[in-house]
Amino acid sequence: MEIDKAIRESDDRRLKTKYENAIYVIQRALALYSIEEVAFSFNGGKDSTVLLHLLRAGYFLFKGEQSCSEEGLNEFPIRTIYFESPSAFPEINSFTYDTASTYGLQMDIIRLDFKSGLEALLKSKPIRAIFLGVRIGDPTAVGQEQFSPSSPGWPPFMRVNPILDWSYRDVWAFLLKCKVQYCSLYDHGYTSIGSTYDTTPNALLSNDNSSSGRETFRPAYLLSDGRLERAGRAKRISPVCESSAVSNGPDNVGSHKNSMLTASAIAVGDEILFGTFGDQLGPTLCRKLHSIGWSVLQTSVVRNEVDSVAEEVERQKSVNDMVFIYGGVGPLHSDVTLAGVAKAFGVRLAPDEEFEEYLRHLIGDQCTGDRNEMAQLPEGITELLHHEKLPVPLIKCQNVIILTATNVTELDEQWECLNQLSRSSSLLAMLEPYVSKYLTTQLSDVETAHPLAKLCLEFPDLYIGCYRKSRYGSLMISFKGKDQVRIQSAMEALFRKFHPGAFSEANQ
Repeated sequence: MEIDKAIRESDDRRLKTKYENAIYVIQRALALYSIEEVAFSFNGGKDSTVLLHLLRAGYFLFKGEQSCSEEGLNEFPIRTIYFESPSAFPEINSFTYDTASTYGLQMDIIRLDFKSGLEALLKSKPIRAIFLGVRIGDPTAVGQEQFSPSSPGWPPFMRVNPILDWSYRDVWAFLLKCKVQYCSLYDHGYTSIGSTYDTTPNALLSNDNSSSGRETFRPAYLLSDGRLERAGRAKRISPVCESSAVSNGPDNVGSHKNSMLTASAIAVGDEILFGTFGDQLGPTLCRKLHSIGWSVLQTSVVRNEVDSVAEEVERQKSVNDMVFIYGGVGPLHSDVTLAGVAKAFGVRLAPDEEFEEYLRHLIGDQCTGDRNEMAQLPEGITELLHHEKLPVPLIKCQNVIILTATNVTELDEQWECLNQLSRSSSLLAMLEPYVSKYLTTQLSDVETAHPLAKLCLEFPDLYIGCYRKSRYGSLMISFKGKDQVRIQSAMEALFRKFHPGAFSEANQ
């Protein structure tokens, strides 16, 4: 079979893996359902063209070469559904009908909307599963798996998504390697095709040749950044009232200047809990947060277990403006932080093409393979925080920021990048920083306990704490707040409660 042969002879290890996984899904579906119970939704676009040829190869391999003669390869027994629309490009219609003729597709042409057309088709045919060319990143892909029952309110059928984890790069690698025909619009700058009303060539592929008098475009497969695949689609603009409830993190930086924002820090690491080494990042992160006026409500350490991470993130994200989590990020079996964050938000991990490109530039093709775990990010809630000094972007999931620092030096670098990003966005509101003063005394705990308790009531806007560095050492009293005048007033009020010279100012 020519498709299978082309992929087997390819030296593209990633493409081979994607192909094998897709063929497995197809063969699994053909084992679960009879040929009369499956259908294929074809729309003439690049994704469904890929799926067509995967289905041809999958059916051939499923039946076995002995029972499939070369002469029978042009016969494609899987029912094909085509939703014909008056707003479709003529090139799409022509390509669809030419393809149907070439491969002997049994076409059911439907001239209704998708839902009504499916309802009518499923009433007249024994279809139980439909192959779809849906990929992660498509508007309809969120929450879908390779096998996903139809949504509530829709006619019941199984959605089968063999190329769900394929990227833009994977699609074009397949089409070009297998040398199959695709719609001619893709050779003229179209990278994602909808209707004639909302689709134009991708401006990023413009040839910038003003001397010709007519704008021309390079082919779609030359688009270097797959994230911009839909740049030629018109966006529907609707008024949205922005608030912290719907934004991906705190906004309205100016309005927060004199308010209080809270954060928590979560360390993921069995080694910390075993006492193998101490957590240096937590205290450093707390100091940095205080320096921009944020209050840290809690720091915690959890085990390298998905459920442990998920439970702590779920608890902290609901009571804090921002949660910082570090440790447990990478390709090892103990690196479960991303999976835990995804579970806390009730989403799955899904391939992120943009993040994978960064990893590829950083560590080469070692990051590709059967399942690139390092490029699997929480689906639908992930924002990548880019900075020129970061080799890979930081990951933000709503109000949770995942730090990849492993030591204080790396944390310093990442924090400085976050600070710079915050100056031009609403990432982290910059508040009045906390200031601190310290007193030391030789008085006993018993002597100071009651006066300090009264002082806390007199100055509820300040944090007044006490500690000793050793059992018989001096008692340290700390005053923290955002108003230096108030701190000075609290210190003087304490002085008046004791004899002169009972306290002296100290450094931390």
